[in-house]
Amino acid sequence: MKQTNVAISGHVKPEFEAVQEAFVENFTRRNELGAACCIYYRGEKVVDLWGGVRNKRTCEPWEENTMVIVFSATKGMSGLAMALANSRGLFDYDERISKYWPEFAQQGKDNITVRQLLAHQAGLFAFDETGDKSIIADLDRLAVVLARQKPVWEPGTRQAYHGMTLGYYESELLRRVDPKHRSLGQYFQDEIAALLGLDFYIRLPEEIPNTRLATLEQANLSLATFRARLPIPFFLAVMNPRSNIRRALLGSLLPLDKERIYARNFEVPAGGGVGTARAIARAYSVFATGGKELGLREETLRQLMAPPVAPVHGFHDEALKVDIRFSLGFAKPGPKNPFGHPGSFGMAGSGGSFGFADPEAKIGYGYAPNRMNRYLEDPRDLALRNAMYSSIGEIDPYHR
Repeated sequence: MKQTNVAISGHVKPEFEAVQEAFVENFTRRNELGAACCIYYRGEKVVDLWGGVRNKRTCEPWEENTMVIVFSATKGMSGLAMALANSRGLFDYDERISKYWPEFAQQGKDNITVRQLLAHQAGLFAFDETGDKSIIADLDRLAVVLARQKPVWEPGTRQAYHGMTLGYYESELLRRVDPKHRSLGQYFQDEIAALLGLDFYIRLPEEIPNTRLATLEQANLSLATFRARLPIPFFLAVMNPRSNIRRALLGSLLPLDKERIYARNFEVPAGGGVGTARAIARAYSVFATGGKELGLREETLRQLMAPPVAPVHGFHDEALKVDIRFSLGFAKPGPKNPFGHPGSFGMAGSGGSFGFADPEAKIGYGYAPNRMNRYLEDPRDLALRNAMYSSIGEIDPYHR
């Protein structure tokens, strides 16, 4: 049931009223439950909106600092941490991973580069060994499992979405090159979140109370509706228990907790981030405006903005069954997935969340809902992005 009388809080700068209108329409026309949207433009926060309820059962309102899990939009925050590490000279995107992590060379992985891994081209989208939370929580044990995994195909030849594994590989690589041997979540917290004052955690700390957290609500979708909202090849893959996408997500061990909403001190860098839309937008804004607050090198930003490098067989994803472009830990705009200008980089999450940087327009964007829809391009997010670009006079920046 769509909401007709919902409390919306926050502010928009004059000329961005269209975003507020789209945000309200998400509740009145697009079945929104609770959500937040934040936009930075040229380094200034021009939209900061929240509304609805954070808990459908109790009707508690979504508040200014409510946080929610954003699933794969976490990959974008992890990608920013990896980019900062690259900028500081800890690793080279075009170097072999085995140079930094010798044990990784097992099972024919000796020549896989960092760039190939971060573009989902390493063939490591699933684990042969079914993990459990004790292994994920023990980074030394997890590193052994990661190192002995065999690629499904020759790295660099095909692309398949590394739905959960990507973050674990990123984190272990970072532990090997960081002088303090920090995990990806800790590195993000120390080097980005703490410096920028972000309410975003890749590993949610113990002291965060349940009252800060939004509970998830699955969209009420019949099988027919679910099918109608997804490309047929992807729908069929999702329904097939032996498909690559099911293998990629099997045993994902996301940090959900019946008693505490989200588990504390459990790190899933590809899908377990919890935070605000404001934090996502702010982080991307810093990168979109040059990254001086973090000392980001211009060369790293140039690589983030550069066109993605295709595997031998092109950008058709063997897990998602669609054409999609990945580079350096992010999704990139493409003909089938246009967002922002071509130099933009970001990541969407299951259920509708999305964040990205558009350095050409100097935009940092974040959207985070708690009602999970099932689209590859969520109409709530699309409405907000369209309103954002129309507010700065650009209707279709990708094809400009």
